[in-house]
Amino acid sequence: MRLWSIHPKYLDTKGLLALWREGLLAKSVLEGKTKGYINHPQLDRFKKSENPIAYINAYLYEIYLEAQRRGYNFNKNKVKSEKIEKKLLVTNKQVEYEFDHLLKKLKSRDINKYEEIKDIKMIEVHPIFQIVEGEIESWERVKK
Repeated sequence: MRLWSIHPKYLDTKGLLALWREGLLAKSVLEGKTKGYINHPQLDRFKKSENPIAYINAYLYEIYLEAQRRGYNFNKNKVKSEKIEKKLLVTNKQVEYEFDHLLKKLKSRDINKYEEIKDIKMIEVHPIFQIVEGEIESWERVKK
């Protein structure tokens, strides 16, 4: 499961579809509707928030909006448009790690998307997050 901190606009079609599915799985886990993945580290930041369900809904709603911008037909009834009071924090090193990880995937999977985003220096994050100084997050499974 990967719940990207970077903005979904950077994802290719395959990545956006996977994020939608994995986000819906994360929502089911946080709602207590499944027994699998309950201790997955990618869920930690949502679990630590003041309202995990509101945050995962807000997260998914932005994925839905990105899909709409691209002309995809994701089921809006699976999520709620939530207003969140404060943003979740994500470190700058985490954002850089994720962006580099995505670039490696895109280089072999979608060269056009790779070429489109490879020179970006100011990486935008998903709108529920705010960047702070820091190292790669402790929940990240770093691939060497």
